[in-house]
Amino acid sequence: MAQVKITTPLTREKVANLKAGDSCLISGVIYTARDAAHKRLCELVEAGKEMPLDVKDNIIYFVGPTPAKPGQAIGSAGPTTSYRMDAYSPTLIREGLTGMIGKGKRGPEVVAAMKEYGAVYFGAIGGCGALLSKCIKKAEIVAYEDLGAEAIRRLEVEDFPAIVIIDSQGNNLYESGRADYLKTL
Repeated sequence: MAQVKITTPLTREKVANLKAGDSCLISGVIYTARDAAHKRLCELVEAGKEMPLDVKDNIIYFVGPTPAKPGQAIGSAGPTTSYRMDAYSPTLIREGLTGMIGKGKRGPEVVAAMKEYGAVYFGAIGGCGALLSKCIKKAEIVAYEDLGAEAIRRLEVEDFPAIVIIDSQGNNLYESGRADYLKTL
């Protein structure tokens, strides 16, 4: 397991070098989206229409931030449970999405798409939304403003902490970490 600094875009070459368990600091542009926005994006793909953002070589953070206080770029911005995006993530991965940030397990269809197309799943620590928001230097809504907190935002982040939970080979820290722990018992 390594300490890795990542600057977006998150190309497939960068993805290939990431391993489950790597501790990462992400800088650059990432996007936010939750289930309602994911559904709309996938409907556009299915209809052959252009999405309001290019997901190729990008990272989507599963978050619905609170409103920003004066002087802040964003309010509390902790990760949401990722499995709610499982129905939509394979489509976006096929379209070029290379990174997702959230919390919790992912389904087998998502992992299969990650392995086939070269993507990673990062975990962020739930309950630390106020702390994580300090890594977000700029936030602007780019699509679906009607969704409120769940609108798609373009974030500029600096040293945003995340751990590679599932790498592009399908290695899963939730499984390997548990197995390693059970060996010590």
